[in-house]
This record gives sequence, C-alpha cells and structure tokens, in this order.
Amino acid sequence: MLSHFWDRVSRVRHSALVRAVLASLAIIASAPVGAEPAPVDPVEIKVEARMHYLSKLYKEPPPLSLLDKILTDEGVQGARVAIKENNMTGRLIGHRHELVEHRIPENADVVAKAKEIAAGGADLIILDLELTDLLAVADLPEMADKVLLNIRLSDDDLRMEQCRQNLFHLPPSWAMRADALAQYLVWKKWTNWFLIAGKGTKDQQYAAAIKRSATKFGAKIVEEKEYKYEAGSRRVDSGHQQIQTQMPLLTQTRADYDVIFAADAEEAFGDYLMYRTFIPRPVVGSQGLVAVGWHRSFEQYAGTQMQNRFERAANRAMTERDYYGWLAVRVFGEAVLRTNASDAKTLKAYLLSKEFGVAGFKGQGLTFRAWDQQMRQPILISGPRALVSISPQEGFLHKYFTTDTMGFDKPETKCRFVRN
Repeated sequence: MLSHFWDRVSRVRHSALVRAVLASLAIIASAPVGAEPAPVDPVEIKVEARMHYLSKLYKEPPPLSLLDKILTDEGVQGARVAIKENNMTGRLIGHRHELVEHRIPENADVVAKAKEIAAGGADLIILDLELTDLLAVADLPEMADKVLLNIRLSDDDLRMEQCRQNLFHLPPSWAMRADALAQYLVWKKWTNWFLIAGKGTKDQQYAAAIKRSATKFGAKIVEEKEYKYEAGSRRVDSGHQQIQTQMPLLTQTRADYDVIFAADAEEAFGDYLMYRTFIPRPVVGSQGLVAVGWHRSFEQYAGTQMQNRFERAANRAMTERDYYGWLAVRVFGEAVLRTNASDAKTLKAYLLSKEFGVAGFKGQGLTFRAWDQQMRQPILISGPRALVSISPQEGFLHKYFTTDTMGFDKPETKCRFVRN
C-alpha cells in the first residue's frame, strides 16, 4: 500500500499537496511510539466545493428473497463515505468539501426543490432519481450550466436520443451490461440463448439490449418468451410449489440452448429460474450470473478495503448504487483537486479532457466518453456470492479503449446533446 501511495504522490501536480503530506508524515514519524500525533497546523481554505445530493424516497418493492432487506439509504451512504475521503486529502491543501443532502418524499415537487438548489448557487449535483424526475430536473433552464451526475439509471435512451449536455452517467447502460455478459458467454462458447423478459419498462429495455448484443457478438437467440404469470402469494405455504410448477413450463422449448438470459430488472421472477428450469442450464442476465458495476463479493484491486470502509460506516454491505454514490463524490473531488477550482465550467471541461481519470477499485482510471458522457469502466461478471470474471474479455479489441467495446461506441451514437 505504501508503494501505491508514493506512486500517487509523485504524480500529483500540486506541490502544495506534496508539501502538506510530507509535513504531516514527518510530524507523525517524529512522535514517540504510542503517543498521539501532534496536530497539524490548519491550512487556509482556498477552495470550497459543495456537492448536492438530490433524491426522492421512492417506495421500494419488496425483494424476492428475505435475505435482501429494503434499504432506505441506498446511494447516499456511499456519498457520505466519499465526502470524508475527499476531505482527508483536501484539508491538507486548503480544499473543503461539503455534501448537502436533499432527500425528499416521493410525492414532493422535485422541480421546486431543484430550483431552490440552483438558486442557492449549486454547481455540482448528484441525481438519484427515476427517469421522469431526472429529466424534469436536467431540463430546467436553471440547470443548463450545472454538472449533473446520474447514479441510478441504466436507460440507453439517456445516453442516446435523450442525452443532455449537462448530464453525466456513472452506472453502466443496459447496452454495456448486456455486452459485458455477451463477451463472457462468447468467450465460453455459450452462444445459443433463451431470452425470458418481464413486462416492465426496464425489463423490456434490458431485453432490447440483449438482442443487440447477440447480433453484435455473433450469438443467437434461439427462443424468446415473456414472463406473464402473476407474482401471486409466493410466501404462503404452497408458494414454492406454485413456482416449482411454473418455471419448468416457462423454460420448456424444442430449441436447444446454452443459457437462459433473464431480463427481469424489476425482480419479479428471475431468482426463481435457477434450479427450476426444464433442462439444466445456467441463468444469466438480471439474476444468476450478472453484469454489474459493483458487487458485495468484489475484493480485487483493493476492493476489500472499500467494502470494509463502507460496512464500518453503514453497518451493511455496499450495493451498486452505493458505489456510484461514492464514485460521484470522488469524481467531483478528483476534479477539484486537479483543477484547484469548484465551478461547473472548469470542472466539466476537465471531466471531458484526456487528463481526467478517477480511481474506482477497477485496476484502471475511470473516464468519460465525450460523445454521450457515459463513464467507461470495467464491468464485473459475478455470481451471487463470488466474482466470475471482469469484462471487457481478452480478445475483444478496440483502437483506443477496450472498455469502449461495451455499450455504444462513437460511430454508433445517436446522442445529439439537447440543450435547455
């Protein structure tokens, strides 16, 4: 760990940071063993960065498994951890970071709250909102010159026809998730897929991305069905028998297939496919083997340290949305550190520059695609309890970034930034 630290210090361009860190280390090193280190003289505050977290307390549907609890603080807990990390470095060089939380009831007026935030001089805003609310905020004239970070939605439309010039996206899109899984399945030579999709909007979006991935990577969807059963009372005494009967019927087909590809983003049936299919086949997609930006089992690239820090702070495991809440604050923090500024214009230019890169426990710096402002990143291929692989897979090449083999590359984009 010490070698990584000194490597980072050597690359920091701000000499004030280097001097401050070295001074702090010298004070600690000179203290007697077991003694409390002497306090470091406070540094004059030169840059203040205030980050606003805007979310609604949407009603969360009950999870399929009792092992998963309904979380009311998902996302924001990651941001709370990250703001402390920002200030650990920032206080040494005269930077102060503040997280201002705006978590409003589901029936509250998010547009009015966003206008209030903008009127207060906010430039840096993290959006943990569903689609209608997110676009209503992003399209406000008051938000035109702000930097908005989406940490919740994977909708491809937001990166394509519905892209906005003030809106950056941290989670992988549906296309990126489908491509990440497709690469692994093609690498395994599991190229015949049975697609089962739910009726929900997000289910259908993911299903469309899966079909695109099959065409893109040379796989074949040999059968396609829609899950039409009502959820029913699956937790009554006979519920397991109902599911045990439904799933073999749903997965029975004349076509031979290598995997069942579930598009059940709204979590109505996917977990019930495993071990209940008509013929023994693995389940991938939204359940089973999944493509995610973060997973509770991930420990590579010092991921264990992140997991432990978060668990100490939140008393629970870190979810994917927690990770992107954390990453959003770190994105702003890194940009403030490197530019020595906190205004939206300076930070946006830096985020889209070749100089930007933020550490995200993925083994490489994470950057943004200029054509749709989507964060490019490795994607975890994980089972319920263990990491299986990381995409992009070996052999899937790209002229510039192998991570751009997942999702919509520049020649494919339909993004023409809508300016409010």
